[in-house]
Amino acid sequence: MKKNILLIGGSYGIGAAIATKLATSHNVHIASRSNDNLPDGVTHHTFDVLDDDIAQLELPDTLHGLIYCPGSINLKPFKMMNPKIFEEDMQLNFLSLAKAVHGLLPNLKKAEQASLVFFSTVAVKVGMPFHTSVAAAKGAIEGFAKALAAEYAPNFRVNVIAPSLTDTPLASKLLNNDSKREKMAERHPLKRVGTKEDIAATAAFLMSDEANWITGQVLGVDGGLSTINLN
Repeated sequence: MKKNILLIGGSYGIGAAIATKLATSHNVHIASRSNDNLPDGVTHHTFDVLDDDIAQLELPDTLHGLIYCPGSINLKPFKMMNPKIFEEDMQLNFLSLAKAVHGLLPNLKKAEQASLVFFSTVAVKVGMPFHTSVAAAKGAIEGFAKALAAEYAPNFRVNVIAPSLTDTPLASKLLNNDSKREKMAERHPLKRVGTKEDIAATAAFLMSDEANWITGQVLGVDGGLSTINLN
């Protein structure tokens, strides 16, 4: 069955890779500010997650899947982080997610079992320097997802993907030369940084019926960083 799947913020990076993977077999809608480089067959809706109301978009009456992609990487010492940065990260990563899910409830409830996928970070499970703001915002997503999964089971499946460093435009400053790339790769037991295709494959699986007994989970797609210590 072709599913109606909505990606919020899916026009570049991981979101674009997910859209490309899903567009061959499903009806994919992307709600984002940009419509550059979208795969063929995708329906684009102009949407700013910080300002717009998702309920005002002309979306299918029934949504079988929702993937929320917007995120930030503010890596600074805590002493250099002012409260405004924490507020902005929380707004983009979590509060706008909660608002979007609330606005889409009528569409999601019409599916026999909707699949919702959100994104966290390995830094929620593993304490890392300079990650205070992003780990706090993504930690809110993990708690929200588990509670939402409990409240709406069995009608919704809600899961979270928690990547480690992935080679996307968002992480470009951390991977902009060979030395940085090699250093970051060595931190991971699998000795490389992630690719957007690694993450897209997991998201596509969670959208599929093959994952219909998986909910309330945080899946670490992180090269083993969160669970393996080679030292």
